[in-house]
Amino acid sequence: MKLKICGISDFKTLEYLVTHPYPPEYIGFIVNYPKSKRFVEFNKLKNLLKIDKNNSKYVAVLVNPDKNILKKIKDLPFDYYQIYDCSSNEIKSIKKKYKKKIIVAVTIKDKNDVIKYMEFNEIADFILFDSKGYEKSLSFDHQLIKNLKINKKLMLAGNIQIKDNLEYYSKIADIIDISGGVETSGLKDISKINIFLYKIKQINDETKKKNSSNRST
Repeated sequence: MKLKICGISDFKTLEYLVTHPYPPEYIGFIVNYPKSKRFVEFNKLKNLLKIDKNNSKYVAVLVNPDKNILKKIKDLPFDYYQIYDCSSNEIKSIKKKYKKKIIVAVTIKDKNDVIKYMEFNEIADFILFDSKGYEKSLSFDHQLIKNLKINKKLMLAGNIQIKDNLEYYSKIADIIDISGGVETSGLKDISKINIFLYKIKQINDETKKKNSSNRST
């Protein structure tokens, strides 16, 4: 199971993440959604992204991005664009023009929303299933996607907490995406981040041991 920590907006937290012994594979930044308390204004974002990503990938989180913001960020060192609220044709155009890998976010309220991923299946590199909370860190029923079989990497968000049964999430998704769950009073909390990174490391180590044991028998 891989990990994305989203909503990074300060230098101290980002430096901590990229130099951690077990860094997240993906680090997300809220690029064009000022309703979010985690939004990063463009000039600050430029300076923030000067920090070497080392072994992580940088993700631009974009909500229905217009041409202006896409042009402004085109030379920033993002590896992925995570896109909300765009049509498949719009995303196809963005992917072709800016040559970025794409995480398509499908927001879920009930089972009728789940099949919307099919519209983006050929375009997306990853499919992210998230709640409709956006900046509010709401949950959705993860059972709705538990048995979903898709031919893409599946990323899971929606108010994930460090106290949750993380092993359960590993059976649903390839990547879990956390933001508010590693915060205290609305700010990223390095102690919670550290606990979470080590929990994921432990789960992955245990999974490797089980797989190795199964092969040997």
